[in-house]
Amino acid sequence: MKNFIKAIIWLVVIALLVYGGFYGYQKIQKTIYPIKYSEIIEKNADEYGLERSLVYAVVKCESKFNKNAVSNVGAKGLMQLTPETYKWVCSKYGDTYNDSDDLFDPEINVKMGCRLLRLNLKEFRNVKTVLAAYHAGRSRVKEWLNNSDYSDDQKTLKKIPYSDTSKYVEKVTQAIEKYKEIYNIK
Repeated sequence: MKNFIKAIIWLVVIALLVYGGFYGYQKIQKTIYPIKYSEIIEKNADEYGLERSLVYAVVKCESKFNKNAVSNVGAKGLMQLTPETYKWVCSKYGDTYNDSDDLFDPEINVKMGCRLLRLNLKEFRNVKTVLAAYHAGRSRVKEWLNNSDYSDDQKTLKKIPYSDTSKYVEKVTQAIEKYKEIYNIK
């Protein structure tokens, strides 16, 4: 009888350790891949027909959810848009361009970032190509797609010639999968 009780106690201890380990792992994952600005992100992702996991991943990788982030090339806000890109997106949607400091407003930044992703998806259709265009620019990606060294079908990239863009695409792609896994979102 003593051995039976010991076995039950050990099973309970092991079960608690496994459960605690899983819970701890999930907590760590949610710290690494947070959900912030969810109302703004989900509203705009839905409005522009984007997967929420894509938008969360771009924001996480671009600014780590810092609405005041500024890159070394002058990209601003959560989704790291340059003033030139902001102007271009405004022109495509018939909006009036104001001040590039508007990009520090999460509502404006996420809306414009989602619009840019939508325009890229409409043109390129493939998520990895869309991400390459988001990072390196649409005109560069068009050049790469027309070069047989980088694309076999002029639709998808088999190779990205810029290592920083290639790393970016991989990083965001992994983050998309993590957001899907952790939060069970599309």
